[in-house]
Amino acid sequence: MRVVLQRVTRAEVRTGERVSGSIGPGLVLLAGFRADDDAPVLEWMADKILSLRLFPDQPGNAHDERAGRPSSFSRDVIEVGGGLLVVSQFTLYGDTRKGRRPSFTDAAPPEVAVPLYERFVAILEERAPGRVATGEFGAMMSVDLVNDGPVTLILDRPASP
Repeated sequence: MRVVLQRVTRAEVRTGERVSGSIGPGLVLLAGFRADDDAPVLEWMADKILSLRLFPDQPGNAHDERAGRPSSFSRDVIEVGGGLLVVSQFTLYGDTRKGRRPSFTDAAPPEVAVPLYERFVAILEERAPGRVATGEFGAMMSVDLVNDGPVTLILDRPASP
């Protein structure tokens, strides 16, 4: 599993003209899955995301902790009451090392990826009730977001959770 995480002030995903999901301040999670991902990987990733300290201790506070001032990385998404917008993105496993067209052989096929995506969303909903919004798996979507910071991280599944 691979996630590109972005701290945002707001975000929404549209499928055609319909808004599939939207959040205010929080995290956008672009999530890609491999065929060998399993429940422990999904749980590890959800716990990692929810526990990362990516938010300031006070809104608008981005001072340097080493200088004795509050840090911009003091609180996690739960502590700040932030939302989570989860968008499936198989292209995170695109391999561009050869040729001009990416290969997606490492990405889970839809029949495997859909249950993984649904379980990942369910785990996040269990741990952060009422805070999770989603895109539409397999649909052509437009994601509109305002990256806060900017803060963007790439999270890869552990070798063994």
